[in-house]
Amino acid sequence: MVQFPSLLIAGLALAALPAHAADTASARGEKALAKELAGRVAGSPVRCLDLQRIQGTEIFEGTAIVYRTGRNVIYVNRTLGARLLHFDDIPVTNVFGSQVCRLDQVRLLDRSTRFQRGFAVLGEFVPYTKRKRGRTGQGDTAPAATPPRGE
Repeated sequence: MVQFPSLLIAGLALAALPAHAADTASARGEKALAKELAGRVAGSPVRCLDLQRIQGTEIFEGTAIVYRTGRNVIYVNRTLGARLLHFDDIPVTNVFGSQVCRLDQVRLLDRSTRFQRGFAVLGEFVPYTKRKRGRTGQGDTAPAATPPRGE
């Protein structure tokens, strides 16, 4: 009977591993995303993106999908089911129309086997724009404050 408690403890420890692995993957993804967003300012979220504007996508593990639309603007989508996102997944979105939108499903394919590993549901797209530099190129400049109308 001495083996039963030790087996129970070992089983509980093994059961906790996937949750811990997901937490560390999410932490790595958050850290990488923070590095990507350094020097950028968040804008107002939008519901859809035109497919013609999207130049590429990148998955940040356990965190978000980033849609690149040019050098200055990227859109971050923190999906429902983000914990399933793996940096090496191939995201496949079935689009009906000319836009990818909130609540669209993204199938996640394993790169080596091409089997579907899961899916995520898109949330809102938050644009992040590079901060504008001052004329001398030293530091960031804040936008000039505009007085309220009627003053």
